[in-house]
Amino acid sequence: MLVICLQHQNKLIYTSKVQFLNTAFISPQLYQIYQVKNVNKHALLELVRFATGGISRADLARKMGLSRAAISSIVNDLLTTGILRETQREATSSGRPPINLEINPRRGYVVGIDIGVTHMLMGVADFSAQVLHEINIPFSIEQGPESGLALVDKTLMALLSQAGIMIDSVLAIGVGVPGPVVAEKGAVSEPPVMPGWHNYPIRDHLESLWNCPVSLNNDAEMGALGEGAYGAGRGEDHLAYIKVGSGIGSGFLLNGRIYCGVSGSAGEIGHITVDPQGPVCTCGNRGCLEVFSGGQAIAQLAQEAMRLNGRTQLSSLASIDQITAKDVALAAQRGDLLAQQILTRAGAHLGTAVANLINLLNPGMVVIGGGVSQIGDLFLEPIRKAVNERSLQAAVQNVRITAAVLGQRSSLMGSVAQAITISLHQLAETQ
Repeated sequence: MLVICLQHQNKLIYTSKVQFLNTAFISPQLYQIYQVKNVNKHALLELVRFATGGISRADLARKMGLSRAAISSIVNDLLTTGILRETQREATSSGRPPINLEINPRRGYVVGIDIGVTHMLMGVADFSAQVLHEINIPFSIEQGPESGLALVDKTLMALLSQAGIMIDSVLAIGVGVPGPVVAEKGAVSEPPVMPGWHNYPIRDHLESLWNCPVSLNNDAEMGALGEGAYGAGRGEDHLAYIKVGSGIGSGFLLNGRIYCGVSGSAGEIGHITVDPQGPVCTCGNRGCLEVFSGGQAIAQLAQEAMRLNGRTQLSSLASIDQITAKDVALAAQRGDLLAQQILTRAGAHLGTAVANLINLLNPGMVVIGGGVSQIGDLFLEPIRKAVNERSLQAAVQNVRITAAVLGQRSSLMGSVAQAITISLHQLAETQ
């Protein structure tokens, strides 16, 4: 029997047998093969955590293959320490309503942070993943790590103050960043859109400021995690999440686990070559997908078109140099032909890349997230059309392509899920 061990910064948190553990919501860098005696306590936590409406002791015993007495012993320990709580179902005609178990949402707080190229979304949540307070502010990744992380810290302190929560009450913090993350270092490696951040010890820096565990991950991977845990991909073991913001990235759930690759750079779909003679990309290559379908590319295409043809609703939204992808989306939704043509071309290019991804990975679902995705079918339909034309039938007939249910909060919620995972199992391990 394979035994899985959850670690954070090489420190053992918990282990669990694979068939007992819903592994979709823990990043691969948190795994090691190891053996410990309290495996069932941590496995039980995962079953309770993702059971809709709670789960009974009898169901836990059946799913885990343990006796009722063994389950009761574990449950009593977790009830005593306040990690679990009991809740009653509605009464039934057959007798006394059963008692269910659920994670105690008030046992502690976590924070999720989604650092983007031009924005930062931050939320403080309880153990049920309910976001109690959140903030979305402009953020320039180009300011570099020292100024950038100082702003992150300042924003967190303001958010916690607003929520009436002390930093000492926050048990873990999940952070998503728009670059390839090297888990062992807690840093990004050669990030195309994060100048000056290469090898900067982001995780260690933040842990020294906040004195609690910090999980650092790629933002698109956290988007896949968020949609898998709380959004469009609930219950889907094979999911691809495409984040279309200023640039384009992707995260994969394969066999229920986040796939990062050897060096953390898996999912850089924005840097697939579309046209070798195309415009220069931020990564230094020419003709990457990002320069045709990313948010910055959409805005630039609109600006160039407006200079050639001023007959567009875009002219009433902003001056030419200030037009954004959001402006293009608004104009397209209002029926502007130029804006619709720009989005159709961007969606077709992205659909070609998604078709290749589907042929390679054969996912059951592709979730399109990020700010541009909120346009809806004006953007999704060209993607679906290109996928149907270019994917193998054996792969495309079993895949669903949909917009992110969580919208721009997918990566935030993935970071929240990651922080809850660390908090729960550290609490269980220390009791």
